[in-house]
Amino acid sequence: MSESAAQPSSDPADAVARAPNTAAKPALTAVLAAPRGFCAGVERAVETVERALAQHGAPVYVRHEIVHNARVCAALTAKGAVFVEELDEVPPRSVVVFSAHGVARTVEEEAAAAGHRVIDATCPLVTRVHINGRRYAAEGRTVILIGHLGHAEVEGTLGQIDVPVHVVATAEEVAALDLPHDAPVAYITQTTLSVADTRGVIEAIAARWPDSVGPDTRDICYATQNRQQAVSEIAAEVDAVLIVGAPNSSNSNRLVEIAEAAGRPARLVPAAEDLDLGFLAGVARVGISAGASAPEVIVQELLQRLGTAFALTVEQRAGVREDVTFRLPRSLERGAQGRNTNSAGDQSTPRHRIAV
Repeated sequence: MSESAAQPSSDPADAVARAPNTAAKPALTAVLAAPRGFCAGVERAVETVERALAQHGAPVYVRHEIVHNARVCAALTAKGAVFVEELDEVPPRSVVVFSAHGVARTVEEEAAAAGHRVIDATCPLVTRVHINGRRYAAEGRTVILIGHLGHAEVEGTLGQIDVPVHVVATAEEVAALDLPHDAPVAYITQTTLSVADTRGVIEAIAARWPDSVGPDTRDICYATQNRQQAVSEIAAEVDAVLIVGAPNSSNSNRLVEIAEAAGRPARLVPAAEDLDLGFLAGVARVGISAGASAPEVIVQELLQRLGTAFALTVEQRAGVREDVTFRLPRSLERGAQGRNTNSAGDQSTPRHRIAV
């Protein structure tokens, strides 16, 4: 898809060059993690809404935020998307997009009853979690979902499995589950959790129930793992870390936690103007990354703001190259010639940019 002429350059050096710079400013080096920002699932979700608008015209209704980023949602709203919390806010027989986080089967049934034309933008990696959960339930196992109760992805997963599911986020919550020692159990995971935290919960499950199965950390998506690893690496060489992302973005919050676990003070930065520059007092090197739902333009705006307050130098780290893309929903595939359709287990470089 073509990039808007208003879209700022993605070259960090350009962002610094646009900011006034004087010798009187304190020196600061910004170390940019890679990969960062949009993942293939977010790219697919955003393009799904844009393609739906192009094919069907406005309005296109989107249940919940398509991804957890207000800037992205505002840009889509300007193009004709209407974000709603529940389907009872949508006129009958409308075009409705389900967000990347997935929805419960009851939501699917409600949409069908209202005659909506549904376009499902659920991330394929989230769909894989749903499939695994249903398979384990069909085998007669008690299903444990490692995740945060109330998160949109967790709520959707709970509604995709036709048996009660236990949600836990810590080893202590595993210990509190009222299940016999010999119960056959299986675990599935929210895709955006910290790998280290998930391993600890998995170990607690395995220690309590000998007959337990699950996908280890494979259900934590490749993009989440790559971004976590990149933050862990840059944290070793900086004094503080800034993570661009929304407060309700689970994967962005996990990046903050990972930096803090490495012994570095860290802050979540929803927008460049939200950063309290006092946080960087005495900091010579700051690491910068972005959650999987945060557009690169906010990183560039953050660099511009830093360039107004500091004599800024930018270092770009090399990282894992991500080169997977996910196919659009079938109803939108017409006209999508030329898209690469690698498997969900590969990695991706962001190709689609939204003017935000």
